[in-house]
Amino acid sequence: MHIKNRYYFRSRIREAKFRQIIRYYSMDFTATNTAQLTSISIRSVNNIYFKVRQRIAQICENESPLHGSVEVDESYFGAQRVRGKRGRGAYGKTIVFGVLKRQGKVYTEIVPDCSKVTLQGVIRGHVELVAVIHSDGWRGYDGLVDIGFNKYFRVHRGDNEFVCGEHHINGIESFWSFAKRRLAKFNGIPEHTFYLHLKETEFRFNHRHDNLYLEILKLLRLNPL
Repeated sequence: MHIKNRYYFRSRIREAKFRQIIRYYSMDFTATNTAQLTSISIRSVNNIYFKVRQRIAQICENESPLHGSVEVDESYFGAQRVRGKRGRGAYGKTIVFGVLKRQGKVYTEIVPDCSKVTLQGVIRGHVELVAVIHSDGWRGYDGLVDIGFNKYFRVHRGDNEFVCGEHHINGIESFWSFAKRRLAKFNGIPEHTFYLHLKETEFRFNHRHDNLYLEILKLLRLNPL
């Protein structure tokens, strides 16, 4: 028998119970804990969590380019550093590039490397030319002025320069700390789902001042599972 659920079409889970699942999801409960609290099978809860993360990722990818003052930086997630491997980042880690609007939203993207071509390609696609860009001294950011970003400033960590007036990347570094603390609780995320967990973390950060439960319900009303 079909049970109406405007958030999850063709589901046998009643809407009231589904909203309860979403409330626990918004509180960042694990699927296991949510299954126990709602008496819904872990398989069903995992399936809902997976589909919600897919919807969230779609929303994140469709955000408008960032403007104003933005900070750019890259970070590394995953395995511990392998002894003897040197260079930017660490061998075996997943490289994530981030762009953050100060006092606003962040955009993240998994990248294959930290080369100039890769990083500037992401910047050109997600930052407006009139934006003021702040970065560290990594050579991958060389030439931003040449491609139209005339307001570009950097701090050189190698010279123990972390803040120079308004020129710093403290905001994006705060996001990396938030992301790593949150993802660490999963005790390892499979490579094939890391992207969805990353985008969920991005979404949670971007709505840190909002009622996340209501935001997710609104998202699912517009684009049901």
